[in-house]
Amino acid sequence: MMPSNLPALIYHPCYSELTLPERHRYPIDKYRQLYQQLLALNVPAEAFATPNSASIEQLAICHSPDYIKALQDGSLCPKAMRRIGFPWSTALFKRSLQSLGGSLATAQLAMQQGIAIHLTGGYHHAFYDEGSGFCLFNDLVFTAKSMLQQGVEKILIFDLDVHQGDGTAHMVATEPRIISCSIHCEKNFPARKQVSDWDIGVSKDCSDTEYLETVEQSLSTLIRLHQPELVIYDAGVDCHQADELGLLNLSTETLYQRDLLVLNFCRQQQIPVAAVIGGGYQRNIIALVQLHLQLFKAAFTVTGSSLASKIKT
Repeated sequence: MMPSNLPALIYHPCYSELTLPERHRYPIDKYRQLYQQLLALNVPAEAFATPNSASIEQLAICHSPDYIKALQDGSLCPKAMRRIGFPWSTALFKRSLQSLGGSLATAQLAMQQGIAIHLTGGYHHAFYDEGSGFCLFNDLVFTAKSMLQQGVEKILIFDLDVHQGDGTAHMVATEPRIISCSIHCEKNFPARKQVSDWDIGVSKDCSDTEYLETVEQSLSTLIRLHQPELVIYDAGVDCHQADELGLLNLSTETLYQRDLLVLNFCRQQQIPVAAVIGGGYQRNIIALVQLHLQLFKAAFTVTGSSLASKIKT
């Protein structure tokens, strides 16, 4: 029998089924290894929901039809593909639609169960008609706008990836029902920042204590001001001290405390949380997966699952 105190978990095998050039910077295998590690920790296979793929018609809620078509048929210009950072392939397009469907399913399950976690997601550099930084389509905005259509009246996108959520900020700038927040490393990609509803660029020498205080104060203020009915949480781990693209110096313990803080606070306020694992860039995939597991440890702790004790910090 599946434990009843697990958060909802969402995964699809295609997340790691993408052939990339040798030594490509993107750690594509982390999704598969994260899933396998959770199974090894005795998370039942039946605890993972397999999401439906987003359709092209659904995708038009937040992206240009011409841009969608160019990615579908491979006609996007080479310069635009270089900005995205992936070589074009049919598998890339299909994987992107599947990821969007997964993030939407995560939000839907969060509304039912309180906490849901997607084993990918956080593609916050994608704009309405262009991609960037390994992001083709913006799953955070897609999910938020889709949930508005389904009756949710106010949504907070709480983005703690080390890079500013520039695409997200730009895409929801004129939508008052979606509140965008980005707490990121100020001196990092993207060079040109957009304006979120709540932006905090922390310095490279930001301490663990200062960072956690910033997260706590920001979350409590935003929830008090806006009273969201759903929080979409980007729990990127590229702010860790070992990340090769992050430039911050946070410990593994701080990542765990951060995720625990976010999930606990939202639970106390009875606000559902749809979490995505976000960015993380280490060539040591085993070490990288251990960082992403901190989100699951925090979620297991909050929901009272004994599996939390099996994850090291």
